[in-house]
Amino acid sequence: MTPQQLRALCLSFNAAVEDFPFNPETSVFKVLGRMFALTDLGGRPLTANLKCDPEDAVRLRTEYEGLIVPGWHMNKRHWNTVTVDGELPDRLVRELVEDSYDLVVAGLPRAERLRLDRP
Repeated sequence: MTPQQLRALCLSFNAAVEDFPFNPETSVFKVLGRMFALTDLGGRPLTANLKCDPEDAVRLRTEYEGLIVPGWHMNKRHWNTVTVDGELPDRLVRELVEDSYDLVVAGLPRAERLRLDRP
């Protein structure tokens, strides 16, 4: 997956926005103010911090050793750093980004989740 494809994927979700709160190189993708992905689109290798169910996080780290690792500078129980332009299939990367978005949305207050459902 290229940096442009990753950016387009993150912005394809309902109410997703890109922000740069840390520095001009670090893209932070948020839904209603809550982060679901963090990446340096110019970094090599291209990686992304993605939220993950804690049990799935451990399984993925074991299954894809070296390509999915505990989240860099994040809560390592809930976040993974995923090597996006490595050996992982694009389909898996898309699923992980979507799961991250879904987990963040699930944690939003009910009224905000309902706002997302409206066209």
